[in-house]
Amino acid sequence: PTRPAAMTDPNEVGAWLRLTAGEGLGRAKARKLLAAFGSAPAVLQAGETAIAQVAGPAAGALLAAEPDAFHTDLLARTLAWLALGDGRCIVTVGDAAYPPALLQAADPPLLLYAHGRLDLLQREAVAIVGSRNPTAQGLDNARAFGRALSEAGWTVVSGLALGIDGAAHEGALGGAGSTIAVVGTGLDRIYPSRHEALTRSIAREGLLLSEFALGAPPLAEHFPKRNRIIAGLARGTLVVEAALRSGSLITARLALEAGRDVFAIPGSIHAVQSRGCHALLKQGAKLVEQVQDVLEELGGAARPPSADADEGTAPTLEPPEADPVLAALGHDPATLDALIARCGWPAPQLQARLLELELDGQVVRLPGGLFQRRGLA
Repeated sequence: PTRPAAMTDPNEVGAWLRLTAGEGLGRAKARKLLAAFGSAPAVLQAGETAIAQVAGPAAGALLAAEPDAFHTDLLARTLAWLALGDGRCIVTVGDAAYPPALLQAADPPLLLYAHGRLDLLQREAVAIVGSRNPTAQGLDNARAFGRALSEAGWTVVSGLALGIDGAAHEGALGGAGSTIAVVGTGLDRIYPSRHEALTRSIAREGLLLSEFALGAPPLAEHFPKRNRIIAGLARGTLVVEAALRSGSLITARLALEAGRDVFAIPGSIHAVQSRGCHALLKQGAKLVEQVQDVLEELGGAARPPSADADEGTAPTLEPPEADPVLAALGHDPATLDALIARCGWPAPQLQARLLELELDGQVVRLPGGLFQRRGLA
């Protein structure tokens, strides 16, 4: 895996932090200044009058003043973090390492903190997003699609949230495409804490990415900003499960606005987690039943720069073998009474078979006396 050479010059790092971190300047004015002067150090060297002519008197006064305590402390923290090595670096909008797909999106971040394999930013990518409170079926789907897309050479991008995001990352780590986790905090924080082991695995085998300064907490307003990066990095976005009002739908909308493909997996008409996917399908998202549906839209398997890349056919998700109880169960949650009516089996025999299927990982028992099938059919 490629490990980047970090920007370590304190003056250069400090200039970029003055331009991008903290309150007061904002991305729009910072972008104008970079366009006018070419780099963050050049902006600070331009002087108050020149800065004011481009971005206004307040910006000129702000950047001409000595760094405040926030920026002084942040610079020390950032230099210490970079010194740890192991793939930690800062990527700015003018760098060759900056992801080309993100440059083509609206409002690309001016600076990204990265930890891991920087080469993944140059790969073709697909985003997988979804509910933080998924069904067992949804988790299975996210892992399976993440693994299959990664095995086909596509880097899987998601947001490291609980639920669908985490499952997609887990699946993708097993394939050649690996995974990028775009987070809503500084990279010196692990959020959510339940994903500590997964975060460390992604830092070793994939890439952690954030536009937020070190120490930044998981504020609510950070996550829509994070979502625009997820959508911008990916050729297409697959929504596995989502409620009608969710961050996943924000990501899908941003992908559509950027002219990228949006895919959705349909689910039960009775499931809250399926309503967002169904809404996307009504709006023209592509219905997905197997990974081949995604690959066909994207032009097939990606070709990552790997000597041992598989030149065979793209993987598909194989259906489980037929079983009378699974066939009767279908893919919507069902009660024991409903299954008795469908199968015609006596209750003791049906309960015994459901237990076998549950222990085998093919059926999950839900609250309220419901049973649901797992795996794709």
